[in-house]
Amino acid sequence: MKALAVTFFASGIWDTVAALIYFFMIGTGRKIDDPLIDPFFAVFLGSFFLCFAYLQFMSAFNIRRYAFNVGCLIIGRSFYVIQLYAYMAFVKDFPSTFWFTGIIDSLFTILYLIFSLMGGLSIRELFLPKRLISDNHSGN
Repeated sequence: MKALAVTFFASGIWDTVAALIYFFMIGTGRKIDDPLIDPFFAVFLGSFFLCFAYLQFMSAFNIRRYAFNVGCLIIGRSFYVIQLYAYMAFVKDFPSTFWFTGIIDSLFTILYLIFSLMGGLSIRELFLPKRLISDNHSGN
């Protein structure tokens, strides 16, 4: 489970870097204008990356308990990679600026799956949260 926790923490660092890039480099009139994006949406996306990063940092400290968060990121990163490469392949003049992010996100997704299974987590634990019943709950 340690390898999964370290990988999840590292992917939080990757999302923090992405947030900083969106905050300061991506947007109309900034260093990266391809694809063209309004500064509001660049900051909006960056704020989501910071949320994802925080989720990953905090989950990494108790990865078995928060395995569901790993599953959520598997779904999110997979969707992003599929969408990115579909656009690059099928949308005329769509810029290939971010092809490398698809590779990095694919790598994190694969590592999540490998380290989860090696750590003894089931697919069910990744995609369906466990229901915890408190000792103080009487059931009435």
